[in-house]
Amino acid sequence: MTLRNGLSEELNRQGNEHFSRGYYTEAYACYAKALECDRLTGDQRALVATLGNLGNICAVSGRRDSALAHYQEVLELQKILGDEKGIGTTLANLGNLRADAGEWDRARAYYLEALDLMNKTHDEPAKAVLFSDLGLVARETGQFDEAIRCYEQSLVLMRRVGNHGGLADTWRMIGRTFLMQQRYEETIACCQTSQSIAERLRDELRVGGARYVLAQCYEDMGRLHEAADLLEQVVYMDRKYHLPKLEENTQRLKGLRRRLVGNHQHG
Repeated sequence: MTLRNGLSEELNRQGNEHFSRGYYTEAYACYAKALECDRLTGDQRALVATLGNLGNICAVSGRRDSALAHYQEVLELQKILGDEKGIGTTLANLGNLRADAGEWDRARAYYLEALDLMNKTHDEPAKAVLFSDLGLVARETGQFDEAIRCYEQSLVLMRRVGNHGGLADTWRMIGRTFLMQQRYEETIACCQTSQSIAERLRDELRVGGARYVLAQCYEDMGRLHEAADLLEQVVYMDRKYHLPKLEENTQRLKGLRRRLVGNHQHG
């Protein structure tokens, strides 16, 4: 391994560390430096890893066009390398970009193509995530029963591969699906399961995610005090991690507080 390869690996490792803590700007800087190294060495496998990471960071920070360009370059390289497992992952990432844009049919097409490859390569960890992605597409297109079926398959695989963060995410998504159907008791149960898994993992961002759905549920039920208390914790997390929904959630919290004061005065 050359010195420069080692540097690229180290920069990607640092980037992943920042990414997992929600420090996207720092993560991006590490990946961009790693990319410079990889372009100089021309190491295709290293390029695939770095470009994939850059695609992911651009995707989560709303730079969809950059993410698309990175993922497409990754796909070309993976085809040259004959990396079927990698191609499956990249197709899923391309599907995620379509899903983020609300292009559900195109997202599903990418996901199903990815699923074929994942079945072929027996990539269970990736399939666990993919089923929750397919669940999202089904949910957002109003196919609630299909969504629950996908999420249940995801839960089975998440347990099998020991992906506890994924379990917390999937329970939260099932909760949101029930919430859209106004099945409030089931929503609460799912969100509390998600929250307790996230608390065991000491994963503050996932705890916040579960509380967010729970707050919405309590608000819909008219339990405004509980909704406001949870949303306050969510806003605290948004501020701590500079999350994109800070402004929106702050406004929602203000609205809830106003309604509570109004109720109190009329009561």
